[in-house]
Amino acid sequence: MKIRSFLHQAVPFLAAACFSLTVYANPADVQLLLKQGQFSKALDSADRLLAAQPKDPQLRFLRGVALTELGRPTEAIAAFQALTTDFPELPEPYNNLAVLYAQQKQFDKAKSALEMAIRTHPAYATAHENLGDVYARLANEAYNKALQIDSANVGAQTKLALIRELITASSKSGATAVAAARPQTVEPAPAASTAAREPVATVKAEAPAASARPTPSQVVAAPASAEDEQAVQKAVRSWASAWSRKDVRAYLASYDRDFKTPGGRSRKAWEDERSQRVGKPGTISVELENLSVKVDGDRAEARFRQHYNSNNFDASTTKRLLLIKRSNQWRIQQEIVGG
Repeated sequence: MKIRSFLHQAVPFLAAACFSLTVYANPADVQLLLKQGQFSKALDSADRLLAAQPKDPQLRFLRGVALTELGRPTEAIAAFQALTTDFPELPEPYNNLAVLYAQQKQFDKAKSALEMAIRTHPAYATAHENLGDVYARLANEAYNKALQIDSANVGAQTKLALIRELITASSKSGATAVAAARPQTVEPAPAASTAAREPVATVKAEAPAASARPTPSQVVAAPASAEDEQAVQKAVRSWASAWSRKDVRAYLASYDRDFKTPGGRSRKAWEDERSQRVGKPGTISVELENLSVKVDGDRAEARFRQHYNSNNFDASTTKRLLLIKRSNQWRIQQEIVGG
């Protein structure tokens, strides 16, 4: 659920994340106060709840948001740094730190934080986009320094002009929307996060060549039969059901032989990790909400809201699955979190 105005004064150059998490305590009152712009009351409410639930990650996250909105970045940074210490496996606190570091023009620190986010979660699309924006800022600074040393450097002049053109184009695109963010996770782990976006060097993918076959996300899908769409929906729901049943064999069979593993790991390493996590002790529930499907020939894209629940953790995130049809069976070729 997107809530505008959570971080409108934070550095708006990083891509907004939009996630949802429910753990241990109920932070609904704090969230409502933040939505209403009552940041001092939200901070007081979070502090009261944390007195009873000092380790609750979502309350700690919301407290960090309130501190940011109140113009107390040093305390907000400390809050998110503490989350990275207590929950180092989560990418979102690193992403939030990058927002705050970038606000202070500490782009090297922002870069390091985003690299940690990606290291912990290779499929975290927001962090990848944000890192690209940080690289653009660093490039802008580097080309400026080069020109200060050698004002006749034509190469640096050209490159600087390109970077500034990207910044200007991004600004005109209106990429200043800010969304409240609560952490998205591929794997269950308690945490929370928020990010903002600024119009800076957001590089969009080039349009596919006329001779190339576009992916499902690059095309307006051709009319597909209801039977095709139902088959894709059935495949996606079967994947979620196998995950919920902890049927590792059926779960892994939902993925195509050409599945793009996160971080470029080997298929065996990925399957070993997934087998361990899906098959671990305890109950798992995976429910899909607002499942929509687009079919284009033997390829399809499924979008939905995923609600994950285990013994001690609940999390929700937006997800996309790109699927391919082989031997009349739809299988997952790529899994994108937060996309």
